[in-house]
Amino acid sequence: MKPIDRQILRLALPSIFANITVPLVGMADISVAGHLNGETASLIGGITIGSMLFDLLYWNFAFLRAGTGGLTAQAYGRGDLRAAAETFVRAVGIALLSALVLILLQWVFVRAVFGVVDCSDTVRSLAEQYFFIRIWAAPATLSLMAFKGWFIGMQDTVSPMAADLLVNLTNIGMSILLAFRTPLGFAGIAWGTVIAQYLGLFFCCFVVLTRYRHVFGRLTAADVRAVFRGGETRRFFRTNGDLLVRSLCFIGIYIGFTLISARYGDPLLAASSIIMKLMLFFSYFTDGFAYAGEALTGKFIGREDRASVGLTVRHTFAWSMGIGLLFVLMNGVAAGPLFRLMTDDPQVAGLCHHFIIWLILMPLVGCPAFTWDGIYIGATATRAIRNSSLWALLAFFAVWLGARWLGGIPAEAAADASCIAAIHWLMLAYLAHLAARALSLALTYRRAVLRPMLS
Repeated sequence: MKPIDRQILRLALPSIFANITVPLVGMADISVAGHLNGETASLIGGITIGSMLFDLLYWNFAFLRAGTGGLTAQAYGRGDLRAAAETFVRAVGIALLSALVLILLQWVFVRAVFGVVDCSDTVRSLAEQYFFIRIWAAPATLSLMAFKGWFIGMQDTVSPMAADLLVNLTNIGMSILLAFRTPLGFAGIAWGTVIAQYLGLFFCCFVVLTRYRHVFGRLTAADVRAVFRGGETRRFFRTNGDLLVRSLCFIGIYIGFTLISARYGDPLLAASSIIMKLMLFFSYFTDGFAYAGEALTGKFIGREDRASVGLTVRHTFAWSMGIGLLFVLMNGVAAGPLFRLMTDDPQVAGLCHHFIIWLILMPLVGCPAFTWDGIYIGATATRAIRNSSLWALLAFFAVWLGARWLGGIPAEAAADASCIAAIHWLMLAYLAHLAARALSLALTYRRAVLRPMLS
């Protein structure tokens, strides 16, 4: 095995082990809701819309992981531990301040979202109940984004792996326990998340205070205050401004997908939610290689080692696409049992079978998009990331609105097969946005990633 492959696997495998548990949390939440006593489709819809509310919030702060990881990796490559420490302090400080703002504005946010979200009264009530509990985990959730990005930038994927395993397994266990073994019922799913997030935050603080104490040894109180001023702070916000646009584009796509599917009734909303969870399951394996590509690309750019950057890209793609092909086979063979695992409602499970083709196609289109993201984040080539996200947003709505314009798709629930056809078009629109991202980043790679190293 070549040295570059060993480096990739050393970084990727811990992330993969941790990432496996990430979609299991969402799948477990839906599964718990799907097996509680009550209207199954409405309970799943409540989890779906409630989770969407947090995606609307937290995706805006994805830069706390991505931007922190790229900047830290380049500082690590230069051997500048002081800059790495300052990046950490800056990211965590912004995370805590942002969390306070979110908690203060929680009621305004919910009212604004449900001013445009079209769902049943039952689903809305359940989603609000879920949101107003889980929002109290915001300080831990946003801080964990910063911690994870910083660990990856420091070429350490073991620490975030341990944190993710702790958080996600605790989340699953506590949600099941509180939902089925206490009077909390549905609310127990949200409380399980809150408990798990704070446990993960305490663990990450312990890791930094023990393993990375030497990185922060020379920082004084005056240095910490100065972290939020000066040129590096401007660079941090400039980099993360582009990543914020990226997040807003993804939010637009995710909102579009969820709200459009919600218009066709609770059963199809539940089915499309299950399909989306399963479609993205493979990405948590691919993301392990994207994180490896991010860490190594940033390190080699910090060292101004152009040849190693190119080698990293080629080998990261080879590993990532291999995982993608494996999931093409798995999704084609195991779709039925996965549907039954997600829900015991025969109507919802039956509807899922109409969309198996998208489970098969998703890895082939998604792998290049996710892998390029990691490379570009490591290079802090955020303007190209921003532009690719804008193209992705355009592609998603162009396909959907084009399908509506062609006719034959109802605007809302109807008693015929046209609703199923509408969800097929919606799935195609989602894959189109991934294809647009991948193509845009592939075409700008030399100009955005390699050429700046020559200047």
